[in-house]
Amino acid sequence: MSENQSPVKYFLAGGLGGVCTVLVGHPLDTIKVRLQTMPLVKAGESPLYRGTWDCAVKTVQKEGFKGLYKGMSAPLTGVAPIFAISFLGYGLGKKIFAGNSEAELTKLQILYAGAFSGIFTTSIMAPGERIKCLLQVQDSAKKVQYNGPVDVIKKLYSEGGIRSIYKGTCATLLRDIPASGMYFMTYEVIKEALTPAEKQDTLGQKLLIAIPAGGMAGILNWVVAMPADVLKSRLQTAPEGTYPNGLRDVFRKLMAEEGVPALFKGITPVMVRAFPANAACFIGLEFGFMILNWIAPNL
Repeated sequence: MSENQSPVKYFLAGGLGGVCTVLVGHPLDTIKVRLQTMPLVKAGESPLYRGTWDCAVKTVQKEGFKGLYKGMSAPLTGVAPIFAISFLGYGLGKKIFAGNSEAELTKLQILYAGAFSGIFTTSIMAPGERIKCLLQVQDSAKKVQYNGPVDVIKKLYSEGGIRSIYKGTCATLLRDIPASGMYFMTYEVIKEALTPAEKQDTLGQKLLIAIPAGGMAGILNWVVAMPADVLKSRLQTAPEGTYPNGLRDVFRKLMAEEGVPALFKGITPVMVRAFPANAACFIGLEFGFMILNWIAPNL
C-alpha cells in the first residue's frame, strides 16, 4: 500500500483501482452469481449449468458477450466511494490499532485494521450487491423483470421500502469484515516480502509487486468470503417471504438440501477472477497515485 497519501488521493486512486477491478472481473462475477442461484436439480433432470465454462458458453450463446456484463453499472457506479471508504477505513483502522505507538503494526493489527474497513463499505456494498445480483440472474430469453439499476431500485422500494433495498446487509457484513482483514493483511505481507532491501521507490517496481501481492490478496479474500457470499446471493435474489428469518433460514435450507459443498458454489469463476481483478485494482491504485502526485503534488 502506498504511504503518506492524502485522503483525496486515496479516494481518487482507489476509485480508479475499483474501476479496473470491475472491468476485469465482472464477467466471472456474473457466472459466479448464476451458478450460486441456479435452481436445484430434480431427479432425471440436467442442471441448468454443468460448471463455469458451460455457464459462460450458454450465457454468450443466449445473450451475447454483453450478457456477461449484466448488472455492471451498479458496481461500476459505486466503486469510487466503495474503494475510497475501504482504503480510508483501513487507514483509520491502522491508527486505532496502533494507538500511541510509533512502532510498525504487527500482522495481527493489520488484520484487525483491514477487518475494520469492511464495516465502512457495507453501507454502500449491500444495496449495490442486491441490485447487481438481481440483474445478473435475469435470463434474457425469458420475461425481463428489471430494465436496469434504477428500475430495480424503484420496484424494490415499492415492494418493501428501504429495507428491501438493503436486504442482505448482515450477510454482506459477515462476508466483508473477515475477508477485508485477510485482504489487506495478505497484500501487506506479500508486498513486504517482495520489496527489495534497498526499497527502490519506482513506479515500475510498485506495479510489478502489485501484481502478485494484489492477486494473492484477492484469492485469500475469497477463500474467507465465499460461504457468506453464497448465502448473501441466495438471500438477495429470493422472492420476498422466501426466507422469513433471513440468513438463518438460508443457511438451514442450504445445509438440509445441498450440504456443505453448496457453500462453495461458484468458487471456480471466483478464483479465476480473483487474481487478475485484484492485481488490476492495485495496479490502478498505484498508477492513480503516480498521476495525482504528478498533476497535484500538494493535493
